[in-house]
Amino acid sequence: MQVRPVIGIPCDVKQIGKWDFHAVGDKYIQAVQKSVGDVILLPALADQDALQRLLPLVDGIFLSGSYSNIEPCWYGGDNAREGTLLDKARDHTTLPFIRKLIDEGIPLLGVCRGLQEINVALGGKLHQYVHEIPGFLDHREPDNQSIEVQYADAHPVHLHDDSLLMLWLATNQQQYSVNSLHQQGVKTLAPGLSIEATAPDGLIEAFRIDAAPLFGYAVQWHPEWLYGQKPLSIAIFKAFREACMQYKLHKQKESF
Repeated sequence: MQVRPVIGIPCDVKQIGKWDFHAVGDKYIQAVQKSVGDVILLPALADQDALQRLLPLVDGIFLSGSYSNIEPCWYGGDNAREGTLLDKARDHTTLPFIRKLIDEGIPLLGVCRGLQEINVALGGKLHQYVHEIPGFLDHREPDNQSIEVQYADAHPVHLHDDSLLMLWLATNQQQYSVNSLHQQGVKTLAPGLSIEATAPDGLIEAFRIDAAPLFGYAVQWHPEWLYGQKPLSIAIFKAFREACMQYKLHKQKESF
């Protein structure tokens, strides 16, 4: 039987009908399952003790995107506008846990909301409405369009000279096109994070976690879309998989 790492994906809490459901988008599960390792879903119970008990089961954590935004009280922002979709259960599950993951050396990859979670958890701040700030692009997806149009390439990103992505891609090319489906973005980068890529308007599109011993990375775009066809997606998931396998083998070695 093939040895594969196990990746934990924390859930959102969504109301369907009259009840709350713990859920993760299928596109994230499919991309991680096929590109990285086997997936287990971690319920958003806001119970750090329960998460700690589950940690021995996983070799990496993937923080997915979501329709919800982080409640601004976590980073000292103005109250969210009426009608903004929030997910307090996910906030109370992931945000206190991120530093613990880094301290324990568990590989961590964040996408979209996941990038914002890492930044906030480590002390950074967010713009709540990037499109309303003079000089910034509108990073939201077009309304009432097909999924293919919404997830199509929207703008280029520029990779920094010292970026891990440049190393993973093994190329000197520094500009790639990415999709864009978000209205929040990094306002103040948290200490201990290094910028990997920026949009034409200067918005941070990717960063690495300096203290992560094996892997700590986050991107604002959605690499799970056409994950096997996009060079950036292939490089990111490959590096994440290798780090998770390294963590798994080290864990197995220590257990003997």
